[in-house]
Amino acid sequence: MKKAVFLDRDGVIIEDSGYIDTIEEVKFFPFTMEALKELNKHYELFIVTNQSGIGRGLITEEGVDKVHEYILDELRKNDIHIREVYCCTHINEDKCICRKPNPYFLLEAEKKLDIDLKNSFVIGDHPSDVELAVNAGATGIYVLTGHGEKHLRKLKHRDVIVDSLKEAVEWILDEK
Repeated sequence: MKKAVFLDRDGVIIEDSGYIDTIEEVKFFPFTMEALKELNKHYELFIVTNQSGIGRGLITEEGVDKVHEYILDELRKNDIHIREVYCCTHINEDKCICRKPNPYFLLEAEKKLDIDLKNSFVIGDHPSDVELAVNAGATGIYVLTGHGEKHLRKLKHRDVIVDSLKEAVEWILDEK
């Protein structure tokens, strides 16, 4: 079985600048490439993102797909390989099965790609990311970038809280 890290997109890999659907709006954190390159040596990497702006009609699915392709291309240029991008396009009121913190996408990866969730991690800047990890039997790591500071008081599981993706990767590699 393979170990994995499931990464939230906005606020973790790239700066969170609202609902984005053009590549001009994508801004990587300065530490993203170095951190993910090191992590990718030991773990399968995935992106799991809620993009409710699509469900709200604020951005288009085509635009979000272009953003994902751009992100994947930039990561590939740095020898970082993302196995899958899982994207929920629904709003909270839809009560869909794929919206974080539901573990739908992680369970799909477990079945389809032989992922060992018990030895895997979720890195995110929202309490739903940590809840996603708990619901899937993985370890959640909460980062204070993006919306992390804003939602910190809502966080139920406070096992691992770090300043950034860079520190999250350092923590994971220390645990390895």
